[in-house]
Amino acid sequence: MEAAAPTLQDIRAARQRLGDRIAETPLWHWRGDAVEQAVGRTIQVLLKLELFQHAGSFKPRGALCAMLDLSPAALRRGVTAVSAGNHAMAVGYAARSLGTTAKVVMPRTANAARVQGCREYGAEVELVDDVHRAFARVREIEEQEGRTFIHPFEGPLTALGTATLGLEICEQARELDAVIVPIGGGGLCAGVACAVKQMLPRCAVYGVEPEGADSMHRSFASGKPEKIDVVRTIADSLGAPHAAPYSFSLCRRFVDALVKVDDEAIRSAMRLLFSGAKLAVEPAGAAATAALRGPLRDRLSGKRVAVIVCGANIDPATFAKHLGVAAA
Repeated sequence: MEAAAPTLQDIRAARQRLGDRIAETPLWHWRGDAVEQAVGRTIQVLLKLELFQHAGSFKPRGALCAMLDLSPAALRRGVTAVSAGNHAMAVGYAARSLGTTAKVVMPRTANAARVQGCREYGAEVELVDDVHRAFARVREIEEQEGRTFIHPFEGPLTALGTATLGLEICEQARELDAVIVPIGGGGLCAGVACAVKQMLPRCAVYGVEPEGADSMHRSFASGKPEKIDVVRTIADSLGAPHAAPYSFSLCRRFVDALVKVDDEAIRSAMRLLFSGAKLAVEPAGAAATAALRGPLRDRLSGKRVAVIVCGANIDPATFAKHLGVAAA
């Protein structure tokens, strides 16, 4: 059965409830020689600059939607989360803004700058061997401490939060032929696609996964949520170990097509965004741009396209390393 999707009334109410805890990020018309050489002269590229969101990514939208729904008693007990970085930072930010505490579990391979970012927002951080162990440890924290688990990508409240991003895009752009959305676990794409298809029914929505983390592709192929054994991509923010029922259902209902990009394409897109738009983004933040200049370029010729730049939580050394080996 199809999951019940948020209505436009639900989404607008959620955005009002989020208030100034969430920034309305710019939608910027990207012009110039660099982008024209990369995608052709006929595509109008509108970058949704969600890297300027609080905590450096889109993640606070879903985290805050979930936490604002907690009872006062549950909020006092605090929250917990599992993440390679962006969601953990968002939960730390959300907990601080709502006056509670967060304990987040991260894999040891997580970027050190993101771990530090979590701590700077006031979150307590536990490091474990891998993302599968991280999910198990979060369940233990829930049972032992009474904290509420804030899922990184699944559930109606998470999708309701990310749908506010789709709402903003449509209100800012007014007319669009396509929106390109990165996919990790699918929570961002589920919410954005749900909002876009209700506001602009003829606008196509494309989801983008790294080749080394393609759980949504596998799920679309089988017709049910699938998992992957290991994440093999530099875009660790998109490295969800599995798809989940609610976000999968919304993606299957509202997304027109999925494409994949490899790490080389992601690095090249990072370089393009840096040289052509002066944006220093993490690999996940460049995935949608990589899709536009790669598998979607010919398909979107002559179209007006919104491209979500979903995050920029990366340290200078890692960023420079990726650009140093990126193809032009």
